[in-house]
Amino acid sequence: MSLKQQIDADIKQAMLAKDQTKLRALRAVKSMILLEETKEGQTGELKPEDETRILTKAVKQRKDSADIYRQQNRPDLLEVEEAEIAVIEQFLPKQLSEDELKVKLQAIMTRIGASVPSDIGKLMGVATKELAGQTDGKAISAMAKQLLS
Repeated sequence: MSLKQQIDADIKQAMLAKDQTKLRALRAVKSMILLEETKEGQTGELKPEDETRILTKAVKQRKDSADIYRQQNRPDLLEVEEAEIAVIEQFLPKQLSEDELKVKLQAIMTRIGASVPSDIGKLMGVATKELAGQTDGKAISAMAKQLLS
């Protein structure tokens, strides 16, 4: 079952259960997918990596909003964003733990020969492509800086 079909099925379930938070999150993701599918130059179904990129973008947007709500002491809105994050993350591949990320980055560093802090650009380029959807760019960047220093 494709991601779009899974989201449609979950939207129906959320409607029947009258779960407004889940429904809002799923509709937002479906909208992002439809926009991407109808974008100029796009042909038919999205590739799984494009779907993962869209889901990651949706989670990142909500995390940024949640950070702002936390700073502004708005627990009501923060709760909504965190609930939507939980719904969207169900469709993402399992996220890497810090230890798993460290092991993968060390393997990439060995393969490309990165060993000094000036190699961070080269490491980040390869790592973000290989680890797309498995962890966010901030975590990759922080771990890369730690390993190269």
